[in-house]
Amino acid sequence: MAAKPIFAVGLDVGSRRTRMVICLLEAGRLRFLGASSVESRGWLKGRIADQKAVSASIHEALTEAELNAGVSVETVVAGMGGPTVRGANGRGVFDIGIQREIEQRDVNVVKERASRVQLPEDRMILQMFPQDFIVDDHPGHGNPCKMVASRLEVNVHLVTSSLQEHTFLVGAVNQAHLVVEETVFEGLGSCYSCVLPEDRREGIAVVDIGSESTELVVYYGDAMYLASTIRICGDHFTRDLAQGLCISFDDAEMVKLEYGAALSANCPENVLVELPTPENRERRHAPRRFINQILEARAEELFHHVRSELVRVGMDRALIGGVFLTGAAARLPELCDVAERVLVCQARYGLALGIEGWPDSMNDPEWSTVAGLAMYSAKLKEQVHHAREAAGWLGRIAGRQQWG
Repeated sequence: MAAKPIFAVGLDVGSRRTRMVICLLEAGRLRFLGASSVESRGWLKGRIADQKAVSASIHEALTEAELNAGVSVETVVAGMGGPTVRGANGRGVFDIGIQREIEQRDVNVVKERASRVQLPEDRMILQMFPQDFIVDDHPGHGNPCKMVASRLEVNVHLVTSSLQEHTFLVGAVNQAHLVVEETVFEGLGSCYSCVLPEDRREGIAVVDIGSESTELVVYYGDAMYLASTIRICGDHFTRDLAQGLCISFDDAEMVKLEYGAALSANCPENVLVELPTPENRERRHAPRRFINQILEARAEELFHHVRSELVRVGMDRALIGGVFLTGAAARLPELCDVAERVLVCQARYGLALGIEGWPDSMNDPEWSTVAGLAMYSAKLKEQVHHAREAAGWLGRIAGRQQWG
């Protein structure tokens, strides 16, 4: 009997666009099958305001992605972001007692204790990332198993989110007739797709610039040092133009996409841009350099906020691997130049890597997050597969009963 195909599906429910990517996991490789991008509805200031409208957008994206892929899917890994997501450091301690060899169960115990933190009523732990283990007061260990010690500690970075917002998101996905395998911080999804392990060795940051929020992830080696949300986002650039040029938000978005850039010095002073105007008004023009000056000021502010976060965790001027820009708003021309100037490190666009058959038309930073979520889904499916294989024929029978 032919093996049942294993689909890895990522879902990025943004406040402006809802994206889905469907891939096939075969022989440890991920192959692209189809994708979709539809307009999001039901969001207000980066939070869910109408769950039914959000669910309708997800269902629309699902229908289009399934049509493009030629398959039907039931489960997804969903991204979680926005102003309600925050990061914090934690610590777990386990006194083993007499000196003995550390086992995996000891590692599991100390991780579980690190997750026991006092959170406000509406907060939950979204994900936990071990940074390093301390074995008998000796820090810096990546894997303490097989070491002999009487005391084990772990430093972790905890990503927390609003419990209510998380419930709304999972509920919206369920209403679209999908099961959520796991919810993942969107910044991690971007990092998962566009940053290779060897790139993280000397320190990297991923700045995922969305319409209504910006997610920041900082890695040094295998350890996550920071997961944070910055309130400056793509819409701030557009609003600045709308106010500076006295035009509507939609017209400002059009001007930004067609004529905008994050550097003004390269633009000649005598270049004028015709502004959108109502029918009963005379034509108006604005210097293109003035447009870019507005965008440059906001870009500098964004990366100064990023740098403040880096200073907070001791990673300022320590990103030898550079900074990766992802998200739809990262497509603003010359934004990498501003990032390099403020952060004093190499900057580049973060594009999805490692998916066979990935379309050239989707080699764009706006697809990095949802690609990473699909890759994370593949990782979960592989773990389940290896667990079944390790359990033998009895585990495979139980797996068939569980997954159908």
